[in-house]
Amino acid sequence: MYESSDQPPLPLPAFLRRVALHFGVVLLLVLGSLAIGVSGYVYFEGLSFPDAFLHSATLLGGLGLVAAPASTGAKLFAGFYALYSGLVFLAAFGVILAPVLHRVLHLFHWNDRRED
Repeated sequence: MYESSDQPPLPLPAFLRRVALHFGVVLLLVLGSLAIGVSGYVYFEGLSFPDAFLHSATLLGGLGLVAAPASTGAKLFAGFYALYSGLVFLAAFGVILAPVLHRVLHLFHWNDRRED
């Protein structure tokens, strides 16, 4: 997926496209995770869409619960969704940083074999 140390670094426009692609992947991951959270809160807690979105977004954003769930099913869902949200945060952070870190390391280790 990325260029090896034998290949020159990507030109800046291609690198920016790669970063934008990674942001797009993270956006899809976050939207899918929000959809899971909203549907779970609607199903288990019986919340309206705006309230379910608020609960899901705050958990996914790392802010915690807005209010304690009432039912046992909703409590279990909120707990598992909170654990899942932590993993999504770590994965999203890694996906966004991967092209930047690769470029920095590639620039340090690139073997420029051009003969001047």
